[in-house]
Amino acid sequence: MSVRKNFSSGSPWEDIVGYSRAVRVGNVVEVTGTVADNHGQLVGGDDPYLQAKFALQKIKGVLAEAGAKMEDVVRTRMFVTDITQWEAIGKAHQEAFGHIKPCTTMVQVSRFIDDQYLVEIEATAIISEN
Repeated sequence: MSVRKNFSSGSPWEDIVGYSRAVRVGNVVEVTGTVADNHGQLVGGDDPYLQAKFALQKIKGVLAEAGAKMEDVVRTRMFVTDITQWEAIGKAHQEAFGHIKPCTTMVQVSRFIDDQYLVEIEATAIISEN
């Protein structure tokens, strides 16, 4: 039987909404939607590339906490408020995953919980048995 382990960022939203930053069950790690927020402060301003880059760094950090690495990521999902900015957001994703090439999806959404957020990224990792 696989053990479940939840990982928290300490965000007050986690308890209000009832979610975890990441969850590991067995060798699978799911990382929740991640934005360019650092303890209530937007990182990257109105630059979608910088916001995506920061979100990916946060994902890398929680993966490490869960015993995974970026190379274990098999799927990402990118939600953006302006699909015309796909190249800037895609550039950040390519820099993080270009050699890994996980499955990915990018879709436009109307807005996020904070109008300053331009991109939100999720990830799924499967830790190799080797």
